[in-house]
Amino acid sequence: MSEKKLAKGNDKAALNRRLKRIEGQVKGIQKMIEDDRYCVDILVQISAIRSAIDNVGTIILENHIKGCVSNDLKYGDEEQSEAAIKELMDTIKKFTK
Repeated sequence: MSEKKLAKGNDKAALNRRLKRIEGQVKGIQKMIEDDRYCVDILVQISAIRSAIDNVGTIILENHIKGCVSNDLKYGDEEQSEAAIKELMDTIKKFTK
């Protein structure tokens, strides 16, 4: 199977910007809890964070499929191709829990 690292299609700077924004949202929730803010407002922010982190994961998954998995299917032997598909399916199952 191909090297185990972030696929080249991923824009690391863009992903890091998204993650920094999520980090800021988490800190905002911590402050909301400290300030005894309304529970519904906190839950709305938690939902926004969950959505944002899912979007980051989706971007990485898409690029993994377009890069690593695609290369294993194109250039790998049958064993590599089967291993790539199994790994992808296992990853999707974990990601969508």
